[in-house]
Amino acid sequence: MVISHHISDGTLHVRILHELNVTDRAAAALQIESLVHAHRPERVTVELPSRSPSPMTFSALARAQRMCQSLGVPLTATAPGGRAPLSPFGPDESGAPRPHWLEHGARHNH
Repeated sequence: MVISHHISDGTLHVRILHELNVTDRAAAALQIESLVHAHRPERVTVELPSRSPSPMTFSALARAQRMCQSLGVPLTATAPGGRAPLSPFGPDESGAPRPHWLEHGARHNH
């Protein structure tokens, strides 16, 4: 099992149980999609397994977000404990060092 879920007050709450890999990212996205189609929630919240999810976990989240957006259902992602996940792009409120952007694939620190 890659996700758990419950529904309360019109919101589908989904929890991704562990970091996803290539094998189970599609399964997680399909399970979320099936739940949304079956329950027709007003909104969806997805609790990620960590504050800095793996690329495969982000991929499943992006797929679920596109599906929800096409149905007009807002989707919100949180980290464990309801904290905001770290953004893969843009500023980071925690002050943690961010990767430097590369232009045209060239390294700037040669």
